[in-house]
Amino acid sequence: MRPLETLTESQDERLLQVRLACPDITRACDLARAFADLVRHRRGYLLQEWIRQAEQDAPKPMKGFAGFLRQDLDAVTAGLTLPWSSGVVEGHVNRVKTLKRAMYGRASFELLRVRILTQP
Repeated sequence: MRPLETLTESQDERLLQVRLACPDITRACDLARAFADLVRHRRGYLLQEWIRQAEQDAPKPMKGFAGFLRQDLDAVTAGLTLPWSSGVVEGHVNRVKTLKRAMYGRASFELLRVRILTQP
């Protein structure tokens, strides 16, 4: 899914062979690259058009993905447009879950609480 200009010559040649061998892979690859471009460049205003294209003639897994995006279109569009992110919160949640998993069955809730509150 890297930009085409960053592929080595051998990677580019292999990708071409795979694309020529299977039209479904070609269409899926084109749609995936277009979606990656939407994400990289925050072009949420193009999302509905991408979903329409994917639902129209994409392989079945891509159609399913597009359908799931349509179910929560406002949230996905906001995520692809607005500069805010819940990444920091998700990082803290991940840290807490890791601590909890590491201490499972070995310590009390009080120790878990202290470890969570004392770490930055």
